[in-house]
Amino acid sequence: MRNIIVGSRQSSLALTQTNQTIQLLRDLCAREKLAYTFEVKPIVTRGDRILDVTLSKVGGKGLFVKEIEEALLNSAIDLAIHSMKDMPFELPEGLIIGAVPQREDPRDCLISREGRSLSELPQGARIGTSSLRRAAQLHAYRPDLQIESIRGNIDTRLRKLEEEGFDAILLAAAGLHRMGWKDRITEYLSPEICLPAVGQGALAIECRGNDSDVFALLRLLNDPDTERTVAAERRLLGLLNGGCQVPIGAYAQLKTDDSDGTVVLNGMVSSPDGTRLLRETAAGSDPKEVGSAVAQALLSRGADNLLAEARE
Repeated sequence: MRNIIVGSRQSSLALTQTNQTIQLLRDLCAREKLAYTFEVKPIVTRGDRILDVTLSKVGGKGLFVKEIEEALLNSAIDLAIHSMKDMPFELPEGLIIGAVPQREDPRDCLISREGRSLSELPQGARIGTSSLRRAAQLHAYRPDLQIESIRGNIDTRLRKLEEEGFDAILLAAAGLHRMGWKDRITEYLSPEICLPAVGQGALAIECRGNDSDVFALLRLLNDPDTERTVAAERRLLGLLNGGCQVPIGAYAQLKTDDSDGTVVLNGMVSSPDGTRLLRETAAGSDPKEVGSAVAQALLSRGADNLLAEARE
């Protein structure tokens, strides 16, 4: 019997989604008669330690994964469960994404203190978000809103909504779903208004490339449809050299009426203030080619200039 040590950030959301995933793995092991046990090892990341600065100003990639990946490379853990949107495009040598489980709801959502929808919020309402991507798209949709930075774990942000005078905050719907707090959501934001982050709502389960036993186990948990759509989004991210410091949005779906599994990808790049916002769409059977097509279309319209401006 092998004990598999699972690395996770130590936030309540991270540990919740890690424990939910471990339960799926335990169920798989029981069904397939595999002799594995699982143990969680919480790890503090640089992004967890820096709470007084907006993510766009911290700089660097992998703010919420680097320390966990180091533990994986050092064999202190055997696999790691990340939010896909935290994953840089390039993985450290020796590590692979072993599974992408079925995706949760990828949309952003509004949590309003008085239950008002985005269109019902008063002129000049104060909105809290730590995401340049959300802020830029919200500015483009409603330039009158006052958008201010709000950092902290999901429960901390919900508390700040009540205590710090915000009219509403923006969060990923997936996190609230996983925590069992769906009833806190006032409104789901349509991707037409706010395209999600690359991989939002999906998990990445990372392991060492040479650990064939763990990799074989993880493949049993992999969802091919989610893996394909996320691959398109991540190819876009890689070609735009993006991260949480820049306003990039992407959402890929499979055409439901197409037996060939056509991937349709919408991509967005914006100036930080939302006054210049570019959107492009492409479709095809190869997810990476679709991601490349959207990235090239955005770059041909000056996306690189907008991203350079956001990085200044």
